[in-house]
Amino acid sequence: MLNIYQEVSTLDKRAYEKFSLSEDLLMEHAALSISKYIKTNFPKKTSVHIVCGTGNNGADGLACVRLLDGYNVSFSIPFWLKSEMAKLQFKRLELLGFKCKNSFFNSEVIVDAIFGTGLNKELNQETKELIDQINKTNSFIISCDTPSGLSQTQHKTCIDADVTITMGAYKEFMFEDYSKDFLGEHYVADLGLAKELYQTQTDVKLLELEDLKLPLRDKQNTYKGSFGHLSVLSGEKSGASIISSLAAFNFGVGLVTMITKKNLNNIPYEIMSSNSLATNTSAIALGMGLGEEYSTNDLEKILDNTLPLLLDADIFYKDIILKLLSRENVVITPHPKEFIHLLKVTNIANINIDELQSKRFYYVKEFSKTYPHLVLLLKGANVLIAKDKKIYVNPHGSSKLAKGGSGDVLSGLIGSLLAQGYNILDASINASLTHTLLAKSYKGANFSMTPIDLITKLKDI
Repeated sequence: MLNIYQEVSTLDKRAYEKFSLSEDLLMEHAALSISKYIKTNFPKKTSVHIVCGTGNNGADGLACVRLLDGYNVSFSIPFWLKSEMAKLQFKRLELLGFKCKNSFFNSEVIVDAIFGTGLNKELNQETKELIDQINKTNSFIISCDTPSGLSQTQHKTCIDADVTITMGAYKEFMFEDYSKDFLGEHYVADLGLAKELYQTQTDVKLLELEDLKLPLRDKQNTYKGSFGHLSVLSGEKSGASIISSLAAFNFGVGLVTMITKKNLNNIPYEIMSSNSLATNTSAIALGMGLGEEYSTNDLEKILDNTLPLLLDADIFYKDIILKLLSRENVVITPHPKEFIHLLKVTNIANINIDELQSKRFYYVKEFSKTYPHLVLLLKGANVLIAKDKKIYVNPHGSSKLAKGGSGDVLSGLIGSLLAQGYNILDASINASLTHTLLAKSYKGANFSMTPIDLITKLKDI
């Protein structure tokens, strides 16, 4: 797991004060990280143009010019310089004989050093036009710290980067959903001291695929009951619960039973069915395709226990939801529309989708303050998993998962781990990472993947 911060200016200040490091020294390491990436990935004599802004992000770019020996390097300063560090870096270039060059259209690589993460205003028309011009080139674009135009307060016009090299640590807004199409590949560069020294404790973590811990059957003297029994409540749209049940069964749980009022003839052979909760059930998953099949009284009878629950989809609109949110051992997996409904019925906030999507971290934190005992998994381009003030970000999803039934697979994966005895946080993290890894490993066209493809991939993970 990697650390994510709301802002890093306090980390910079701490480096100055605690370790007596200068702003100039940190800046040189920022420039070194950009030049190192270029030297590692592009051959000598590659044409590189660095577009420098007026502040310290531009100063990083100016410092980088000096370090690209052997490259056909040029730079421009479209709006001239304001910060003292930018002026100092430009003076150094002048003394070395470097001169500005305004044209970047024929450059193989463009380094975007216009704005950093400190941007806190709307862009003027001239800056928007510059960003559009850069995006229209065929150049490989490397953004310094953040794609210019992308910040906590502005994301309408942004550099479309191939790679973003952010300085010191990741920032929260980089993992808001609106950022995903602009960052490209992303890396953290050190600023002249080890990550462990520069960074401090944070409650927001970025999940890596290396964090995944799959179910492990390391004992031989076992039987099917050793690995739990998941009951999946099947409602009006039984296909959703069948998908969840299959995903769960293929993810290690010993038994899966669909609770149904109907005599379904399309239930897979390996999945059991019943009209009541099995006595040896170890976890329950419900909400997927539930519809109006069950009354509140029906639900209360089925859920009159202390079993771990996975709640999804239609259950969020039922009167019983507030009661269920107060239980222990609960995981909820809403998509944004469902989450704004939950925020409203819990009296936390009354907002629309756009407001949520612009401040996902904020509203997840607010919800988690009210319900610290449960796990909230908010679906999206970046999945946010929250419990008791801590947030874990899964950035590994893709548009392949934007299909009906993908969420039902995720519900089955989480339910399976809950039934196998995982705690609610570990079940959510490991199921979410598995879900995105399955999609990543699918080799077909990105528009063609189905829920069954995901489930099939479980056999090869």
